[in-house]
Amino acid sequence: MATTTEPPALAWWRYPMLWMVIAGPAVVVVASFVTLWFALSRPEVLVSEDYYREGMEINKTLNDKKLMPALAGRNHALTPAEDVPLPPGRPGS
Repeated sequence: MATTTEPPALAWWRYPMLWMVIAGPAVVVVASFVTLWFALSRPEVLVSEDYYREGMEINKTLNDKKLMPALAGRNHALTPAEDVPLPPGRPGS
């Protein structure tokens, strides 16, 4: 009877391929906690207290013909300012 001598099995942590498989999800988990820390430590204020007034002021500046879209401005480059039509969809047009 021939017996073969097989090397003893290694412990699970001794296989390098296993660490490559574990490393991917581990890096993602660590990165998600870093992202969470950034999000919670630096809160961003998205809406100001008087957002309505600021929006109305933006609409007033959009009525200024000097601030019209580039395409319309190019088409009316030599037109006198008082003859330039307002862009469509703006109040007062």
